[in-house]
Amino acid sequence: VQLQASGGGFVQTGGSLRLSCAASGSIFRTKDMGWYRQAPGKEREMVATITSGGSTNYADSVKGRFTISRDNPKNTVYLQMNSLKPEDTAVYYCHAPYSGSYYYDPSVMDYWGKGTQVTVSS
Repeated sequence: VQLQASGGGFVQTGGSLRLSCAASGSIFRTKDMGWYRQAPGKEREMVATITSGGSTNYADSVKGRFTISRDNPKNTVYLQMNSLKPEDTAVYYCHAPYSGSYYYDPSVMDYWGKGTQVTVSS
C-alpha cells in the first residue's frame, strides 16, 4: 500500500483546510484508514480514524472540528479541518494499519504516507 497525502498549507486561526490521502491498491475499501499528526517536540498522535465500514473515531482535541471521510471508488480518505487553532500546527500523516484494522495493535509494518505540513497562525 502506498499513501500520498496532500492539502496542507498555511491558514489563520479559525480557518479551514482539507487534507486528502490517495491510496494504492484495489482493496482500499476493505481497509481502515487514519490521520496522525506530529508537532515539533511532541510525539506523533492519532487525529482521526475511519473503519472500512465508515465508523469514525477522533482525538478529543479535534472532536466537533475535524471530520474524516472516505471515497472508496477514488481510493481516497479525507480530513476536513475547520475552526483551526495554532495548536493544530503539525505535520499530518496518512496511515493504514498493516493488519487492515485498528482493532489490532499497531505494527512496525503499518503504512505511512509522507507528511503534509499544516501551519495555523494566531
